[in-house]
Amino acid sequence: MAELERQQELNEPASAEEGGVPVKPKKTKTASKTEKTPPVEYPMEQKQFFSANLLAWYLIHRRDLPWRRSRNPYYIWISEVMLQQTRVDTVIPYFHRFVDLFPTVEALAEAPEDEVLKAWEGLGYYSRARNLQQAVREVHERYGGIVPDTKEDISSLRGVGPYTSGAILSIAYNKPEPAVDGNVMRVLSRYFLIEEDIAKPAARVGMERLARELIPEGSAGDFNQALMELGAMVCTPRSPQCLTCPVMDHCSGRLAGREETLPVKSKAKPPKPERRLVALIEGEGENAGRILIRQRPQEGLLACMWELPHVELRTPAQGGVHGALAAAEPPGPAGGPEPLLAAADEAAAASAGADSPAKRGRRGKAAAAGSEAPAAWPGDAYSMEQLRAALAEEEHVDVLPQGWIADTNHTFSHLYWDMKVYRCRLGGEGGAPAGQLPYRYRWMSPEELERYAFPNVFLRVLKMYAEEQGIWGK
Repeated sequence: MAELERQQELNEPASAEEGGVPVKPKKTKTASKTEKTPPVEYPMEQKQFFSANLLAWYLIHRRDLPWRRSRNPYYIWISEVMLQQTRVDTVIPYFHRFVDLFPTVEALAEAPEDEVLKAWEGLGYYSRARNLQQAVREVHERYGGIVPDTKEDISSLRGVGPYTSGAILSIAYNKPEPAVDGNVMRVLSRYFLIEEDIAKPAARVGMERLARELIPEGSAGDFNQALMELGAMVCTPRSPQCLTCPVMDHCSGRLAGREETLPVKSKAKPPKPERRLVALIEGEGENAGRILIRQRPQEGLLACMWELPHVELRTPAQGGVHGALAAAEPPGPAGGPEPLLAAADEAAAASAGADSPAKRGRRGKAAAAGSEAPAAWPGDAYSMEQLRAALAEEEHVDVLPQGWIADTNHTFSHLYWDMKVYRCRLGGEGGAPAGQLPYRYRWMSPEELERYAFPNVFLRVLKMYAEEQGIWGK
């Protein structure tokens, strides 16, 4: 059955107003900006049935996952951070490798950041790794390497929100704290027929209150994991397996025929589309066989990670260079070799969903689902000239694009990158020594690929290029 992605922490405060024109309250002792809705009370029999039957089911059917074999709060912490927005089967090998490399709080606290990012490479959402390491350093310095066991202390750590703190406290220390993620909100919405929008902070607060009431005495860790397990394996987003559910008899959503329409969740804002021109710069002379890479800034998206140089495409209407070239060329491909990523895309598409990046990765495919479709690409001659001009102006790097080699794309939480990759060489002496390049740039040999942490989108391009060249291996 499909695993579900764990919802990221929601740390935003509830909005002060519901909408419309705010009205200033009268100055009385009872005046307030908002009216608090009293918590809904659910039948005690329904709650007791849920807790008892869910826990009994879990003790028989729980999966054997590596982080469940230990009560080590450090290991549990790592697993919970990795599981945010990432499938369980993807996390397992990363978890094993990560705890092998950094087996203790001290080891992770003292590790160089680039080693931590490299160990995280492929999981995405790299701010999780940076926040985790910073929080672990706090634990090492302030708590002697012992993960705090109180809500106040653990919630003060970088990147630790209500869900993560509840998971660590309940699973590692068996404290009766709720751990409410997307799986849990779906289960509770269906079982108790809750029709509040779970994207709203107020709904999360209500779910946490309800989940706390449901925790059986002395079984907080097992119960919270049981809730997550039910959401992942039975009460799935689509086609829930109601007939195998241990709490189906008292499920208000199922009895009302609402299991397919709950939970209620407003649509997130679609990612903003951007078109990017990528330079795969091949070295010459003493740098023959190497690729020029650069490191991203220390702040912002993909901070400190390595990438291929790239720029945002600016059309003539946006002030891009050589508008006459674009006007003279028809949109779309201008010939050239087949994309390097085509074979990989075809293989990935065979086992991926229709909306997978693999199926969108070839020339001419649409933007990510829900994002605004960009206008047609200009011709390759215009794009290559813009790539050359932009890198010269913004980075003081002189490149000579040789031709288009691949299309790819990547969806972040707020951005969608539609990308064209061009083979390039440096202008003048292609084997320019490192001292003549900006400090963020570096020549990378095939053997050095494992030393640098790349985001998935660039790692995929590099690996496909390596296989095509037959020099970097698979």
